[in-house]
Amino acid sequence: MKRAVCLLSGGLDSATCLAFARREGFACYALTFDYGQRHRHEIEAARRLASALGAAGHLVLRVDLAAIGGSALTSSLAVPKGRSLGEIGSGIPVTYVPARNTVFLACALAWAETLETGDIFIGVNAIDYSGYPDCRPEYIEAFERMANLATKAAVEGRVRVKIHTPLIGLTKGGIVRLALELGVDPALTHSCYDPDEQGRPCGACDACLLRRKGFEEAGVPDPLEARRENR
Repeated sequence: MKRAVCLLSGGLDSATCLAFARREGFACYALTFDYGQRHRHEIEAARRLASALGAAGHLVLRVDLAAIGGSALTSSLAVPKGRSLGEIGSGIPVTYVPARNTVFLACALAWAETLETGDIFIGVNAIDYSGYPDCRPEYIEAFERMANLATKAAVEGRVRVKIHTPLIGLTKGGIVRLALELGVDPALTHSCYDPDEQGRPCGACDACLLRRKGFEEAGVPDPLEARRENR
């Protein structure tokens, strides 16, 4: 089987991306980051998903972005709550983690090169998302060009780096429908930016609101809603 490195945060999008890559015939090596995020429950969710979705390998890599700070996800800054979908879609919120996807994709590129593959999957989305600049198609295209200039395997012509973004043009509802089609169990995922100590979602942060929008559009219940209501 062809090998691929798949970024796996533990959220619904990355789980769907991993399941998509598996359906495409790739042996998937899941890569999760412990980067000092306040929503650390997603790391355990990633472990569950890697096992459930048949990843060929799973690496949890420690990269201390909390030492840099600058984000509500890696510092004491408050996570925005109760914003409208219009507010979520305008501007770059304080939950943006400086250069996060650049750091993550660079590490994925390094692992892919040692695995002798150029295929990397990432579940970025540019339709229903929080305005992060490193989720846009032009960013992905630029990173892919750079990767083919920067790695020994690509320069020697042994691989061609391809950043796969199967969810980039989907709505949240479309992602939920695709997840269910691919056999992803949403109950295994974690999306909330500000969960309680038991990992129950807050229901009010941008990630929770976008997730709710997706399940409502898809016309199916979110199994994590019951956990939130019992918070």
